[in-house]
Amino acid sequence: MNDMGKFLVVAGLLLAAIGAWLWSGMGSGWLGRLPGDINYTKGNFGFHFPIVTCLVISAVLTLIFWLLRR
Repeated sequence: MNDMGKFLVVAGLLLAAIGAWLWSGMGSGWLGRLPGDINYTKGNFGFHFPIVTCLVISAVLTLIFWLLRR
């Protein structure tokens, strides 16, 4: 159980660091603007769905968790 606590602390710190990095604006250049992301604007209505960004983030997190499990 002690290893699980260490993992949760490290994961929380990593998540906080990534959040601070994105909040600072450094990650806003590419995040949500990948080819394949859906962006529709007409008049006062705008719809944005970053499907490819979600897939990339999911693949990276899956790889990280798979490596940590080994």
